[in-house]
Amino acid sequence: MTTSSLSPPPLEVLQCSAGYGRREIFSDLSLVLQPGEIFGLIGLNGVGKTTLIKSLLDLGPLRSGLIRIFGRDHRQAASRQHLAYLPDRFQPASSLRGDEFLALARAHFRLPPDAARNQACCLALGLDPAVLPQPIRTYSKGMGQKLALAATFVTGRPLVILDEPMSGLDPLARVQLKRQLLASRAEGHTVFFSSHILADIEEICDRVGVFHGGQMRFIGAPGELLRSTGAASLEAAFLQAIGEEVAA
Repeated sequence: MTTSSLSPPPLEVLQCSAGYGRREIFSDLSLVLQPGEIFGLIGLNGVGKTTLIKSLLDLGPLRSGLIRIFGRDHRQAASRQHLAYLPDRFQPASSLRGDEFLALARAHFRLPPDAARNQACCLALGLDPAVLPQPIRTYSKGMGQKLALAATFVTGRPLVILDEPMSGLDPLARVQLKRQLLASRAEGHTVFFSSHILADIEEICDRVGVFHGGQMRFIGAPGELLRSTGAASLEAAFLQAIGEEVAA
């Protein structure tokens, strides 16, 4: 995929606020993703990362602001035809076979069946294609996560949004997923994902966003976060960015 410098950004979040009732989750938040970048969202549990991600997809409690996906208002269903989303702790329907689930993922975007691509994506993520004809109820948790990730990537969408995609993956599977994310970037695709695993963030992300207190405390390259805080590790830099200190 090639990207024109005149094309609209894959994702624009402009002065957005969201909340439930009187509780404000985030306010006056702005973020623009660039074509062909991997962006990592980091923050403590419960700060609203998933609410932010759902708001991008018109699934969350957005109160004000503007979100555009490839130049289209995110409230238009057509704006989401170019993105694939995998929520946190997702498990495919146990009544389906693996190959049926992948076929449904492609059919959602009106893509024809492609067994070769399905197998290639599974292999890249460490899932043996031999299990695809088997019912998903026979899969382990890790296998289910790999299948869900494969279903995300077989669609070939130019924007991929993943909420805690490393959850449930063993160390080898994490390495394989990181390779897949880098391969997607090499194809010109944009990846937005959240993670608590800062080593993974530092290794593959072009930019990171430190989300805390309803705001982005930092947006930039991992190296910039280290330099701006003077910290020796991304973990320490993250804690400084959110105003936390850990006693030695």
